[in-house]
Amino acid sequence: MPNDKADYGIMSRLKAHRALGGMPVAEHEWLARHGTLRTFARGEVLMKGGEKATLMHIVFTGRLVIRADRGAGSHKIHDWGAGDVSGLMPYSRGATPPSDVVIEAEAEMLMIDRAHFTELTRECPNVTAALVHALLDRARLFTTVDLRDEKLVSLGRLAAGLAHELNNPASAVLRGAKTLAGAQASADRASRRLGAANLDAAQLAAIDAIRDRCGDQAPPLARGAMERADREDAIADWLRDHGANEDCAGPLADTGLSLAELDALAAVVHGQTLDAALSWISSGVAVRALAAEIELAASRIRDIVGAVKGYTYMDAAPAVESVDVGKGMRDTLTLLGNKTRAKAIAVSLDVPEGLPCAHGVGAELNQVWMNLFDNALDALPNGGHLFVRVRQEGDRLVVQVEDDGPGIPKEIQGRIFDPFFTTKGVGKGTGLGLDIVRRLLQKHESEIELESTPGRTVFSVLLPVVTPNGGKD
Repeated sequence: MPNDKADYGIMSRLKAHRALGGMPVAEHEWLARHGTLRTFARGEVLMKGGEKATLMHIVFTGRLVIRADRGAGSHKIHDWGAGDVSGLMPYSRGATPPSDVVIEAEAEMLMIDRAHFTELTRECPNVTAALVHALLDRARLFTTVDLRDEKLVSLGRLAAGLAHELNNPASAVLRGAKTLAGAQASADRASRRLGAANLDAAQLAAIDAIRDRCGDQAPPLARGAMERADREDAIADWLRDHGANEDCAGPLADTGLSLAELDALAAVVHGQTLDAALSWISSGVAVRALAAEIELAASRIRDIVGAVKGYTYMDAAPAVESVDVGKGMRDTLTLLGNKTRAKAIAVSLDVPEGLPCAHGVGAELNQVWMNLFDNALDALPNGGHLFVRVRQEGDRLVVQVEDDGPGIPKEIQGRIFDPFFTTKGVGKGTGLGLDIVRRLLQKHESEIELESTPGRTVFSVLLPVVTPNGGKD
């Protein structure tokens, strides 16, 4: 029940309040009559996370903070102090904090029950206007914080994926470089031995012919493991029979060289000279193979870095432009490659040639794909399937992200786009991914739809396409 008379102690505090101090005296009087002055001790919970607010808090003194753990430890989302207004406000859809709002410094607040809001908007138009501005500022702040936190979580996922993706080729480069030095030293020793053998023209020609033949290496996957092992054993036997170093068998087995060609060489070059010649040839093969391995690994690193640049648009300012949706999806899937391999998930990407570009901000659309793909991979069991399809329907591109996981229960399908709602375990999901997806797509004047049954979940995204004049349909 409102007080019959305004408390002039409250009136003086309202007059000094940063947000509401400039309001008319009559509106201060209304607030003083209809509010309840309360004091809260440090550590008290003002509002429980997940519960709808029913009171507006005009903060005179103290500090209240809302914190949340979004997978990287608890951190502050927002705080309010003297001169702020928190809690429920007129025209808000209903404030529901994602976690507890806790008093961190003894606070004194004037509490206004929502039952008085209709009268407040009628009797206090200036206060109402100030509260609407505060509500809009709070909405912008929470949106900014949510986007920042989701970007940080996405960055963490991206960094973890990159660490895995880059580890193998980087290790291959390091291993190859270390081995290359030894192989080159062996080639140098063999070359000196061969140079001291005083070979005639026929012997030099025979050795050069075999060396050139070994340059025509068989593709790495051309032979099965058993076939290659048998071939290495056969060459090792030949080398032993001819008094040559059996260590040459491994490199020579990876070439197209036949035993008949080795026999032809042995007919011209004999004894220690044959051993020196084969050591020189096999060392050259080993050096070329290591160089090819380093080149392949370095190319993989370059491709991954290219995918990161394409995914983040790091060399382009955020701007609305023509976006190649297929390229963005390929870059995103490249960054998630370790996760798909770890769970043996089969990925199918169907992007027909000749599709028009989408109208939007490339980095933001890639964030949409990252969230949708990553959620699908999390939902899938080992050996599952992820299907990504793009097609044109009139002036829209329709992107479908489908998985054959367990599906989303019907009773929660209406909540999955709500901020902070997650089906993942504590610390494993922020509850922001799909909310961010929804917001980013709204910014692009796009839509997202869900269809889910056990064994089939499909998210469909409708994007505007670029018209011939560079705009959107």
